[in-house]
This record gives sequence, C-alpha cells and structure tokens, in this order.
Amino acid sequence: MFKQLLPALRITLVLTVLTGLLYPGVVTGLCQLLFPQQANGSLITQNGRVIGSSLIGQNFARPEYFQPRPSAAGSDGYDPTASSGSNYGPTSQKLTDRVKASVEKFRKENPDYSGPLPADLVTASGSGLDPDLSPASAEVQAPRIAKARGVPVDQVQQLISRFTEDRDLGFLGEPRVNVLRLNLALDQLYPLKK
Repeated sequence: MFKQLLPALRITLVLTVLTGLLYPGVVTGLCQLLFPQQANGSLITQNGRVIGSSLIGQNFARPEYFQPRPSAAGSDGYDPTASSGSNYGPTSQKLTDRVKASVEKFRKENPDYSGPLPADLVTASGSGLDPDLSPASAEVQAPRIAKARGVPVDQVQQLISRFTEDRDLGFLGEPRVNVLRLNLALDQLYPLKK
C-alpha cells in the first residue's frame, strides 16, 4: 500500500510546488515587469493620493460630473467587494421598475435633454462596476455639466471626444469613455468656482 501512496504523495507535492508556487510567481513577476500599471490595479493618483481605479466604477452624483451606469453591486451600489449584476431577466418587474426610476431620475436631473436615452445610462452592467460609458451616454449629460460648470456645451463635447477610446484592437468591444478620467479632466480644465 505504501508503494502506491508514496508516488501519489510525491506527485502531489511536485504539482503543488509547480502550480501553486512557481507558476503564479513567474506570472506575477512577468506582469509586474511588463504591465506594472495594470498588475497593480490601474490605480489613478492625484496629489500623491489614490483616488480610484480606471477599472472600477464609482458613483458621481453631483450635477457638475458625468454620472456612471447604475450599479447593482452591494446594497447601495458601487461596492467593489460585492461585484455582481442584478440578475434580473428581461421580463422581471423589478428590472422594469428600476429602469423606469433611472429614466425618471435622469429626466429630472437633465431637463434640457428630451431625446431617447442610451440603454447603458439606465441599466447596470454585468459586474455592476463598469467604469465606462458609451460616448452617447456621455453626450446626453453634456448640457447639464456645461450649465453646472458655466462653460459652453461644445467644450464639454470636445472633452468627451478627446477621452473616447476606440474598440480594442479595432474590433473588440465598443467605443467607450472612462467616467473617472473624464471627471478628473473636467476638474482640471474647468474647475468649480468656490
């Protein structure tokens, strides 16, 4: 019996070292060497302080900022430790009610816009923490932001264009705008009057 257990224990030990220690160590080292920004969470710092990650959405509720997609992560949304979608199906009454509430809230906060709303502006992403908006969702918010910051709408629209990222490799995903980076640019270019 020990003749059969000993090889099994050796193989378990070797595979544990290879797949549990060596492989993760090599991959971590390569990532730190080749992609340090991404390997460390794509953190964004300002004045030496971490203020967020370009990979994790956060809530911006004030009228002078671009507002992200709704979040279903955690009880109040935007909880990075509770990343998940709502799991509501297309026939769910809860989903319908939540989307209607999001549309009403948007209309109340953006009275100058009366056109159709992009879907990503009123629906949560699969993770509940999507950091990006479609350019169309940013555009519909431009009049509110321009008014709140006292700048012409076309300047806000130019900023959206400048921060719009194309599809990855030219064909993966959709064009998008990172909400945190866009809001930081707003603060830098058009600071709020105190």
